[in-house]
Amino acid sequence: MPKDYSLSGPAGQSAVERGLANPSWFRPKVDPQEVRALMVKSDAIALRDAVLWFGLMAVFAGIAIVLWPSWWSLPFWLAYGVLYGSGSDARWHECGHMTAFKTPWMNNVVYHIASFMIMRNPVVWRASHVRHHTDSIVVGRDPEIVAMRPPDLVNIALKFIGLNEVISSVGRIFLHASGRLSADEATYVRDADRAKVYLIARIWIAIYAATIACAFWLGSILPLMLIGLPRLYGAWHHVMTGLLQHLGLAENVSDHRLNTRTVLMNPLSRFIYLNMNYHVEHHMFTMVPYYRLPQLHALIRHDLPAPEPSIMSAYRRLVPVLFKQLRNEKAVIVPELPEGAAPYRDEVESLRPFTV
Repeated sequence: MPKDYSLSGPAGQSAVERGLANPSWFRPKVDPQEVRALMVKSDAIALRDAVLWFGLMAVFAGIAIVLWPSWWSLPFWLAYGVLYGSGSDARWHECGHMTAFKTPWMNNVVYHIASFMIMRNPVVWRASHVRHHTDSIVVGRDPEIVAMRPPDLVNIALKFIGLNEVISSVGRIFLHASGRLSADEATYVRDADRAKVYLIARIWIAIYAATIACAFWLGSILPLMLIGLPRLYGAWHHVMTGLLQHLGLAENVSDHRLNTRTVLMNPLSRFIYLNMNYHVEHHMFTMVPYYRLPQLHALIRHDLPAPEPSIMSAYRRLVPVLFKQLRNEKAVIVPELPEGAAPYRDEVESLRPFTV
């Protein structure tokens, strides 16, 4: 029987009572001045990447429209879809941290656009992500745990076509538009922010309604191929990379080396994903912008497990663990630390009997 992962259930109170909530996270010993230098934000770098992202979407969408409805348009829709349905996930994330651009309003503009594309209410998810970082993979506290134990493999597979997430996202949009939050959201969204949540949801419904009306007026799904449907057909890349962040690793620990994974990726995936493949580094030092994470990795790698050398390598190690968790939900990967690294905390000893 699956554990209760809800934030409004008894697991959250249990986490607080056991001292798991808002833990003091492990950090490598490093010169604070060097980390501070890496926290410097750049409008120029972020603007370059944002213009490239928007520009490529415009080019691919334009070619696809010209070739529509020919099958020759398909590869251009697929490319547009990945930038829309997956690239928005990384932009939502980085601009939500306010670390991509030096100028705050630039972060907010891209954050709101990307939030609409990925169908995540920007107010709710900013609060959600704060909780994710304070209580990373703590059962009953973290609202962004992507898979329960034992894992629902069918549900995980469906994520690659975005179906289950879009259905739940549409449900949340209508819930918010009606002036309500879910029970879990109510535990971390401030009362002062609720009116904003409801207003944004109503604006989004108006946009989607106008898009659907336009599709009926034209007698074509073309408007939906541009707005809405890419969240389905372009989701696979952000799911492929996102599942590797924490899945198969430890729950209820206070050392990101035990519950977060860094994976070396090809340059194209790193652009779509905005270097979030350096995910241990990001969780340890959240104010370092995405374009400086490779430098942060080099600075603290002496205290980190060796990164997975590729996406495929990471999945070859992860998938067997998911199947083992069907029989024993405590099965986890405990990454090996390099010689001379600061040791894991005492809590790792409770994981050793279940290490895969």
